[in-house]
Amino acid sequence: MSTAAPAAPGPASELTPEQRTTYQRPQGQAARDRREARRRRIPLLPALIFTIAATQLPFLATIVISFMDYRALRPDQIGFTGLDNYVQVFTNPTIRNSVITTILLTATVVLVSLVLGTAIALLLDRKFLGRGAVRTMMIAPFLVVPVAAALLWKHGILNSGYGLVNGVLTWVWSLFGSDSPPQPVWLSDHPLLSIEMSLVWQWTPFMMLILLAGLQSKPGDVVEAARMDGAGSWQIFRYITFPHLRRYLELGGLLGSIYIVQAFDSVFIMTAGALGTANLPYTVYATFFQQQDYGLASAQGVVVVIGTIIIATFALRTVSSLFDEETGR
Repeated sequence: MSTAAPAAPGPASELTPEQRTTYQRPQGQAARDRREARRRRIPLLPALIFTIAATQLPFLATIVISFMDYRALRPDQIGFTGLDNYVQVFTNPTIRNSVITTILLTATVVLVSLVLGTAIALLLDRKFLGRGAVRTMMIAPFLVVPVAAALLWKHGILNSGYGLVNGVLTWVWSLFGSDSPPQPVWLSDHPLLSIEMSLVWQWTPFMMLILLAGLQSKPGDVVEAARMDGAGSWQIFRYITFPHLRRYLELGGLLGSIYIVQAFDSVFIMTAGALGTANLPYTVYATFFQQQDYGLASAQGVVVVIGTIIIATFALRTVSSLFDEETGR
C-alpha cells in the first residue's frame, strides 16, 4: 500500500481555495511578518509627519476658523457662528458675482486654449525644417512666471499709450492712409477680456503639449489604411484623430481648470479686482487682508478647495483611463 505525500504548499497566490482553507503559516510567522513590515515603515514616519503637519493641519485649522466669527478688527467678539459664513458665501451678491466671474474666466480660457492648442499641435505634428526650435518657442509662454506675464501684458502689450496691440492698430490704419486709428484702453474698456487674453497666451502651450503627446501616440497603421481606402484629411481628422484625442482633450481641460480656477496673479496685477474682474481667489485675498474677516475668508477658501477637489477627481479618473488604454494596447 502506497501513500502519496501531501504536496508542499506553494505561494499563497498559487493555492486552490481548498488549500487556502487548510494551509496555515507556521505559528508566530504572522506576528514576525507584521513586526518586519512595521520596521520597514519606520524610516517613512518623519516624512509622513511632516506632510501631515505641513498640509493637513493648516487645512483643519482653516475649517475650524470657517465656523467662527473671527475678525481682526473685533477681537473681543470672536466666537462660534455655525454655518453663517457658508450661508454668506452663497448669498452675498459680491461673492456670488466673483463665483460667476471665476466660472466665466475659467471656461473661456480653457475652451479657447484647447482650440488654439489643438490647432498648433496639429501643425507641430507635421515634419518641417526647424520643428524643434518652433516647439521650444511655442512652449516659452508657459515657462514665464505668472507675475511677469501679467506685467508684460499690462505694460508691454495692452498699454493704451505705448502697448504692442495699439501700436499694431496704428500701423495697420496708416497703411490705408488713416491718421485716426482706434486706440482702446484695454484694461478699462475690456478688463475681463484683457485678463482672459493673457491667460490664454500662457496656457495654450500647456494644452498644446498634452495634445501633441496624444497625436504622437496615434496608431499610424490605422491612418495609413484610411488613406488607402480613399479617406481625405478632414475625414481622417473627424473619424480617427479627434476620437483619439478625446481623452487628451478631457485631461487638458480638467488640469487647466484646476489651475485657472485659482488664477490670482493676473487679476491682482492687471486690474486689482476692479471693474468686475474679482474672481474667487482675489475675493478670498480681499476678504482676508483688506476686510480682515478671517472666518468668512476661510469659508470661501474651503469652498474653493472643495470645488478644486471635485475637478481633480475627474482629472485623476481621466488619467487612470488613459493609462488603462495604453496598457491594453
